[in-house]
Amino acid sequence: MNEPAACDVSIVIPIYNEAESLPDLVARVGDAMSPSGFSFELICVDDGSKDDSARILADLASRTPWLMPRYLMRNYGQTAALQAGFDAVRGRYTVTLDGDLQNDPLDIPDLIRTLETRNDINMISGWRKDRQDAALSRKIPSMIANRIIARVTGVKLHDYGCALKAYRTELIRRIRLYGELHRFIPVLAFEAGAKIIEVPVRHHARARGVSKYGIDRTFRVILDLLLMKFMLRYLHRPLHAFGGAGLWLLAPGGVICAYMAMLKLFGESIGGRPLLLLGIMLVLMGVQLIGLGLLGEILIRIYHEPEGRAQYRLRPPPEH
Repeated sequence: MNEPAACDVSIVIPIYNEAESLPDLVARVGDAMSPSGFSFELICVDDGSKDDSARILADLASRTPWLMPRYLMRNYGQTAALQAGFDAVRGRYTVTLDGDLQNDPLDIPDLIRTLETRNDINMISGWRKDRQDAALSRKIPSMIANRIIARVTGVKLHDYGCALKAYRTELIRRIRLYGELHRFIPVLAFEAGAKIIEVPVRHHARARGVSKYGIDRTFRVILDLLLMKFMLRYLHRPLHAFGGAGLWLLAPGGVICAYMAMLKLFGESIGGRPLLLLGIMLVLMGVQLIGLGLLGEILIRIYHEPEGRAQYRLRPPPEH
């Protein structure tokens, strides 16, 4: 039997070197949620900050009963900080936002009311329609990335990078975050069977501190996008991915090797011919990829069978 929720809304905010913003952040969350009628908790996860963020959080928590800080041993990254927050939530709904005050906590009650009135949706993703960031360095690259992600994954959102999102907590329990997959939570939620909508939210220019993002994250996003594409299409059938590629290599490699064998039978010397090396290389690579696909199939069964994990999820019947 599930334990009753301790509150209506759990707000999760990863914190890294946001000492200047923390007092204002906590105050603004309180100002937004206290008159809303929802009981709430604020889970700020300090991700190994090098400034006074942890000390300030502890001081604020001593005077704020609904502030529940968590402190990570070192800087693990935003994904791990979010997962640490998700592991601690006790509310019926979970909301995430950044700690730099660019997201507006005043939007949270409206998101929760939408979840309460729309039983058919599991997640609301914020859309910074009027984004207050530099166009050349932030807005244009983000727009291009959002279109690529939407096209590759099939999850059509305008703004994957908006941290302000609201979820039914049972959805949060069904997904796990690893690496740097916080950018792809909508994709993970979609894979878990969620129905997602996107709504415009307010966005403010950064007033304090500096952005934690650099150009190097572009390359990480590309690699994570490849992972998301693989998970959506081949997670439960890895042999189709690796075995398919292996067959494409094995087939021409086999033809080349058969051709070389015929030449050898007719007395020609083939030992120094590059075509022979190409054929052998293609055959070996094809066999290795097929073997990798078979290994993946075994691992998928190991993943699902010991704990009885289903490869599907049921939904309630449609309302009449």
